[in-house]
Amino acid sequence: MSISMRQDRPNKNVAGPVQAVIFDWAGTMVDFGSFAPTQVLIDAFAGFGIEISLEEARGPMGLAKWDHIKTLGQSPDIARRWIARHGSAMTDKDVDALYAAFLPLQIERVGQYSSVIPGALDTIAGLRKRGIKVGSCTGYPRVVMNPLLDKARGDGLVPDHAVATDDLKPGGRPGPWMALANVIELGITELSSCVKVDDTAPGIVEGLAAHMWTVGVALSGNEVGLTLSELERISDAEREQLKGRAAEKLFAAGAHYVIDTIADLPQVIVAIEERLAHGDRP
Repeated sequence: MSISMRQDRPNKNVAGPVQAVIFDWAGTMVDFGSFAPTQVLIDAFAGFGIEISLEEARGPMGLAKWDHIKTLGQSPDIARRWIARHGSAMTDKDVDALYAAFLPLQIERVGQYSSVIPGALDTIAGLRKRGIKVGSCTGYPRVVMNPLLDKARGDGLVPDHAVATDDLKPGGRPGPWMALANVIELGITELSSCVKVDDTAPGIVEGLAAHMWTVGVALSGNEVGLTLSELERISDAEREQLKGRAAEKLFAAGAHYVIDTIADLPQVIVAIEERLAHGDRP
């Protein structure tokens, strides 16, 4: 276990203790390695005669899924494959068609990949003992979020609030709206007393845009992209190398802290509350 912290100069204004933590879902609380979105995207593109790799599918992770698909279609390599197969560049109508193919597959399979990440239940129970509320948001639309919530409840994971990417008209990440919707619903009085936890760069940017502390998740998330069993089989040196690369991307996005998995979050909450007590703000 390790925790890293961004080095910068704090903005000193008085704020209270941590009031809420806003979690991402896949790669953060459930779905170690974030496979539910990526595998289905690969299958959806295959249905249109386009082969994409797991690494390519992971690239825009954190965005709303329609935006994710469009971003993939605009990447140079995939765009060339699409033109070679279909004779012209991907249009918004093509994105609509891909999304329509993706959605039922995602609804069907989200539960298959979304086991609770080790340490999540204990961490959330510990937050509640400290009087901290538990919010959440996701790149999934509501029709995917609802079966995911049902699966999570059955596993004992019950957030105080959950926002799907299509619940709000302004849209999803990297804008701050889903994080701020949690603030409103949970009755939070100070943005700088909130912590956003996410395994993707757009999720970190979301938290910063909402003026929250941000915590990146490296080993269980999209940037490393391995199952727990795969991660346990590799050497310590390889694991550290993968973690370092993931942390670099999350820090580059603006993360204040980077942890291995959600199990390491309690120590960061203590550190943030100490900083808040000294007048620091994100």
